[in-house]
Amino acid sequence: MRTTRTARTVVAAALAAGLTVTALAAPALATTAGAPAAPAAPAKQDHAATLAALRANVDAGVPGAVAQARIDGRSWTGTAGERGGADRFRVGSITKTFTATVLLQLQAEGRIDLDDPVEKWLPGLVRGNGHDGRKITVRQLLNHTSGVYSYTEDPAFQEKVFGPGFLEHRYDTWNPRDLVAVATSHAPDFAPGTSWHYSNTNFVLAGLVIEEVTGRPYGKAVENRIIKPLKLRATSVPGTRVNVPRPSSRAYSTLVPEKTSPVHDVTELNPSLAHAAGEMISDSADLQTFYRALLKGRLLPKAEMRELTTTVPVSPQYPDYRYGLGISWQKLSCGTEIWGHGGGIHGSLSEAYTTRDGRHTLAANINADWTGDTQAVIDAEFCGTVPAKK
Repeated sequence: MRTTRTARTVVAAALAAGLTVTALAAPALATTAGAPAAPAAPAKQDHAATLAALRANVDAGVPGAVAQARIDGRSWTGTAGERGGADRFRVGSITKTFTATVLLQLQAEGRIDLDDPVEKWLPGLVRGNGHDGRKITVRQLLNHTSGVYSYTEDPAFQEKVFGPGFLEHRYDTWNPRDLVAVATSHAPDFAPGTSWHYSNTNFVLAGLVIEEVTGRPYGKAVENRIIKPLKLRATSVPGTRVNVPRPSSRAYSTLVPEKTSPVHDVTELNPSLAHAAGEMISDSADLQTFYRALLKGRLLPKAEMRELTTTVPVSPQYPDYRYGLGISWQKLSCGTEIWGHGGGIHGSLSEAYTTRDGRHTLAANINADWTGDTQAVIDAEFCGTVPAKK
């Protein structure tokens, strides 16, 4: 298993059904500027490897896979299994980049400073069992160096929301402050700023900060500041809406790690369980438009772009994977450097990445969470790597 795939899987699996985020041991992390992007590899016009990767996912048991790529304005769409090229799907943790972008916009307007302590905006919320919002900055939420425990790692929450209990509780509404309470019932992972650990609680808190600054639901800020200006017609912040708008395909999960367990249709769920960490819905075309606009500087001033792309290391084990403010950087085996995010939520695993210049973009989704390899689709599109037959 290649290191970039291992590190990316750790991050994207945060909200995947039946999966937990694996802790990555790391020394104290000093925030450093992301490495200057190397010249992108020559754009590949033939997407045969990408289509082969989609088909390999279906061969592995995924009901359907879809991907769309764009190179210098020319789009290609590929599908395998029971999928449509214009399918909408739950994007999971890709939501995090939208959330971080809004906070960076608010900073550019002088309404917040990312170095503000969380306590300033959410007094008393991040307290208990060693958590202290007075010592955690908003920036540390966005780059996962806060040390705040991830509520999705709580065993009882996992059993109820991601495990067999999902079938009984799929329509439950979760208040984001209750999600934070689940997190603060545990000890923090480390002192703020001393290490790195992927925590969905960080972005639930980031969403709540947006609401305190704007006086409105965080989803309204995403809609007004990103979705509407970019005309993202397939993208939405569903709140408590349980269905996925059409066109869309069904989503499937075993709800347990064993691949041989019964498969359940998990399409309908109340996404309040993910809030600003992973509730959004989109499609491949919109996700590419978003990341292309973001990395080309259409959504943020230059100063905030520098902050967005200032990265911290995840672990010495994974030097080719780093994390910025709600966005990740990875260097692929072929040398191509890409920016974006992966996302996992019940029955849906997604990827959305772009080269730094925005010339080459990819967004992909598979509608299963117990099998498949979405990193293989990334490698196929940006490096032309054909997945090995198993």
